[in-house]
Amino acid sequence: MRMRFKPYARPELLACDFHVHEPLTHAGHWHELYPRPDQPLHLELGCGKGGFMAQLAPRDRSINYLGIDITDKVLILAKRKIEAAYAAKGIPADNVRIAPLDIERMRLVFAPADTVQRIYINFCNPWSKNAGSNKHRLTHPRQLLQYRMLMPEGAEIYFKTDDDDLFRDSLGYFPAAGFEITWQTFDLHKDEPDWNIRTEHEGMFSEQGIPIKALIARKLPDSAVTWQEPKALARAAEEAEEAAAADAAQGEEAVD
Repeated sequence: MRMRFKPYARPELLACDFHVHEPLTHAGHWHELYPRPDQPLHLELGCGKGGFMAQLAPRDRSINYLGIDITDKVLILAKRKIEAAYAAKGIPADNVRIAPLDIERMRLVFAPADTVQRIYINFCNPWSKNAGSNKHRLTHPRQLLQYRMLMPEGAEIYFKTDDDDLFRDSLGYFPAAGFEITWQTFDLHKDEPDWNIRTEHEGMFSEQGIPIKALIARKLPDSAVTWQEPKALARAAEEAEEAAAADAAQGEEAVD
């Protein structure tokens, strides 16, 4: 269901200390937005209404957290939940930031200096209506290669979904993009690990009897990347055909 426009969202976010007002200006300097910039940075892609971040960030103030989503209509809800969680603990929200960003264009907003030790992807859009839309999936190699530029070797991605097709496809996406899947499950709640934080979507799907799929993937050296952009493969095939045709033509001229 499409969320209604919230006229109060932008002014309230601009008054929020942990909202990043101009995210396009911080490439290479994201760590400097925190009072303790030397702490590791963990990133949630598609933080939505903030239920996950509101539980996670106040637990460990030795880690800096950044939640990103594309629209103020969602971020205002995240802002309020995060604000309430820190207020309930009586601590300042100084190790968390939220920012309005298009995840598909992360490479324009982040630089390699913005190192991220862990990325969370929770219940993203499966984009399963047709194969042509798969490239928009947050676990598609096209996207994973964007994340790689921020991640040192050994950094991890935690991924959860209710969608069977997305999860099965992701089991191939991660290795192709140079990640080793170190842990996976097709039923997260059957033997739930201590680190799991249940999100609103997770609770809803669980009540409906839908098993939650999850995995942890670790970044390997760049030499492990095997995926190539389909357009690049098509160009390479076309160039190979042209070269073969040129060679054949030269051979015929030599015979004549």
